[in-house]
Amino acid sequence: MSGARVLVGTRKGAFVLTSDAKRDRWKIEGPHFGGWEMFHLKGSPVDPDRIYASQSTGWFGQLIQRSDDGGKTWNPVGNQFSYEGDPGTHQWYDGTPHPWEFARVWHLEPSLTDPDTVYAGVEDAALFRSVDGGQSWQELAGLRGHGSGPAWQPGAGGMCLHTIVHDPTDAARMFVAISAAGAFRTDDGAKTWKPINHGLHSAQLPDPDAEVGHCVHRIALHPSRPGTLYMQKHWDVMRSDDGGDSWHEISGDLPTDFGFPIDVHAHDPETVYVIPIKSDSEHYPPDGKLRVYRSRTGGGEWEPLTKGLPQRHCYTNVLRDAMSVDGLDPCGVYFGTTAGQVYASSDEGDTWTAIAKHLPPVLSVEVQTLS
Repeated sequence: MSGARVLVGTRKGAFVLTSDAKRDRWKIEGPHFGGWEMFHLKGSPVDPDRIYASQSTGWFGQLIQRSDDGGKTWNPVGNQFSYEGDPGTHQWYDGTPHPWEFARVWHLEPSLTDPDTVYAGVEDAALFRSVDGGQSWQELAGLRGHGSGPAWQPGAGGMCLHTIVHDPTDAARMFVAISAAGAFRTDDGAKTWKPINHGLHSAQLPDPDAEVGHCVHRIALHPSRPGTLYMQKHWDVMRSDDGGDSWHEISGDLPTDFGFPIDVHAHDPETVYVIPIKSDSEHYPPDGKLRVYRSRTGGGEWEPLTKGLPQRHCYTNVLRDAMSVDGLDPCGVYFGTTAGQVYASSDEGDTWTAIAKHLPPVLSVEVQTLS
């Protein structure tokens, strides 16, 4: 069946929504793991039946679940994450040393070529890899081993590695983002890393243009142009056209340039989506109007997309991993809110429909295109 499968992680379980290519009727399955926090679900791009999920609970801690049948059934596969060697310390909010501690897996990113290889971004910020389908995990310690590691500090949500992006044209290149350290790139398969934050400006830092310390919220790219990156940071929407070596602001005529998610149209590398919220202390849409903003010029100009979205008294939020696109034509765009709605557009954002209305607070939304 051609269509889309939407994987939704919430504070009280996981949900799987499926539809055919028309995307006008949706089947909702779940909750899987009801009552447990499901931070992130992500499907393999090479095996549509393989899905990984990050499950967290105060009783049993962190666990990785895996489905080999498209989300119908699940099996726990691995929960052993430990930092390589003596983890040492990093800076806390007040600059004092704080032990490096494992809290949870924020983001899972399967390999573009092998369904058994998957990467995990965790809190406190580190990068792990499994090559056996999630059964065992090894830290790729070159990232924390970068000389800046001890100076990393947590953002408001913790010191989390929340974004992992593969370069589809270069298997050795990968981008990650850490709150609040910034963006980093490897060009040698995660052996060594370099900060890629030139052009970022963060007024709250002692040195606003520092090499590290910036609170990056999300990074996205289009597979056809992997040298062009888009970023939503803690204030400012940014763009790079040289693989992150330099950045320039593209906030343009947005009503506010604070937000969490950012994504790129499946077929057009110059079409970008963001969801602005009022400020870093008021996490809800400006004027209580839920609007997705789209730029068809790579960030030069932005237009509000409102048809089907609440335009009065809406005070929900959309988290960094809670927006995604499918690969169908026309491109579908999806996002979930902290009030439990999942919205979908099958026409590139022109119109929206709530395909789920009463879920627990949504933490993540990912889409698999089915063929």
